[in-house]
Amino acid sequence: MSVARTLSVALNGLEGAIVEVEADLSEQTPKFVIIGLPDKSLGEAVQRVHNACVNRGLALPRRRLTVNLSPASLPKQGSGFDVAIAVAALATEREMDAAGVASTVHLGELGLDGRLRPVPGVLPAVAAAARAGIRRVVVPRANLAEAELVDGIEVCGASCLAEVVRWHGLDIDIPAVEPVALAREHVSADEVPELADVIGQREAIDALLVAAAGGHHLLMSGPPGAGKTMLAQRLPGILPPLDEAAALAVGSVRSLSGEPVTRLSRVPPFESPHHSTSIAALVGGGSKIVRPGAIARASEGVLFLDEAGEFASSALDALRQPLESGSIVIHRSGITAAYPARFQLVVATNPCPCGNFAVPGAECVCPPQAIRRYFSRLSGPLLDRIDIELSMRRVVVARNDPSLGGSMTTSAAREKVGEARARAALRLRDTPWRRNAEVPGSWLRQGPLAPAPVVRRPIDAALHRGMLTLRGYDRVLRVAWSLADLAGRGAIDVGDVGRALYLKKGVPA
Repeated sequence: MSVARTLSVALNGLEGAIVEVEADLSEQTPKFVIIGLPDKSLGEAVQRVHNACVNRGLALPRRRLTVNLSPASLPKQGSGFDVAIAVAALATEREMDAAGVASTVHLGELGLDGRLRPVPGVLPAVAAAARAGIRRVVVPRANLAEAELVDGIEVCGASCLAEVVRWHGLDIDIPAVEPVALAREHVSADEVPELADVIGQREAIDALLVAAAGGHHLLMSGPPGAGKTMLAQRLPGILPPLDEAAALAVGSVRSLSGEPVTRLSRVPPFESPHHSTSIAALVGGGSKIVRPGAIARASEGVLFLDEAGEFASSALDALRQPLESGSIVIHRSGITAAYPARFQLVVATNPCPCGNFAVPGAECVCPPQAIRRYFSRLSGPLLDRIDIELSMRRVVVARNDPSLGGSMTTSAAREKVGEARARAALRLRDTPWRRNAEVPGSWLRQGPLAPAPVVRRPIDAALHRGMLTLRGYDRVLRVAWSLADLAGRGAIDVGDVGRALYLKKGVPA
């Protein structure tokens, strides 16, 4: 046959679209061309495919070979189309199972020796194929474990091109070749630090539980050594385990980032970018291939910004829109990629550049202008999106006092948070929301569970005095509901509102 077809997947963010790869032979000047809006790396597939086929004893036809990637209007990026292009090209004149070739998705890059090399994004690509009703996919052997994480689809892992075409009915010997291995091993993220290791800081631990129970954003301010980083690192361990859909989404983002994924972790992710991180590294980007940034990798988990006063103001302000929408859409010339951004933000900052401002027994050497400049990087609109603001002090242990030790373990805290979230989910069962942090302010103020005027009186007064914005008003109500859930109550009271006001800005009730 002169025309052959097979399938591959084009990724745009986490979304994958099935691409039909069709090859055609014509009686024109011999040439191998690829059309259908390929990028530069995909355009270079001509030489990779040609050499790989020749070196495996599968010479391409000596006629004009045109490969079209359809739909032509969809941008295609990367080297993951190599195997599909090679199979379609060989099927134009060799005896292969046309129906099997046409119904199989092929993913992978070809080396010049014909071996299949692993590519990023296999997990979301296979998931997209499964959603489209495809029942078989071929991937490089190094990506086999990752592809098998998707249920309902047959996955074939191949070491070289000869294996692939033999599966499609071509009579050819399979050489003994060493499969191309992954560049680096996957590091399990299931180990979480123990909350009981935190000495003292009972108020901070209580605030951490509230943040975990409602999915609230948290700001911790205090001198070096107060335990801000230690507490932030323990937040993922007390969050409920990820469900199947969330674990698959987290694994897909990791796969797109180029990280090998061999199993789906149920522990929420934890991302802690350095303060010198650029905007592109934080939100994602790239000139041709748009890769996920730190906020996408932290989705369904925790994004921790340590030393927030050292971050560029522009980088911090880039978080404002994702915090509200729960997603990030990145636009580049001819490319638009959307990634999830349902992360829980934890911000830690010192009180000043030297860290000693207002610290008892310490001397601050920072001029007033430096202190104002340091805090001005945390803009008002960003602070207004943070539900809990906590001031911390160093813990001074003069003797081995058991009362200063950590009294709550990670497992006990996780159980307590899980019970609070279950109460919230039950209360919100007839709504599209499941966590207090997701509930819109209008529903909190005017919905069926709106608090009575006597309960709202403290925040009404704070709003009238200009100590809260309306967004801050709604966030206080959300935190109050989380406090009630932790306490096992079915409604908020004045005490919950007063505590939530204190946790927001230390506003007196």
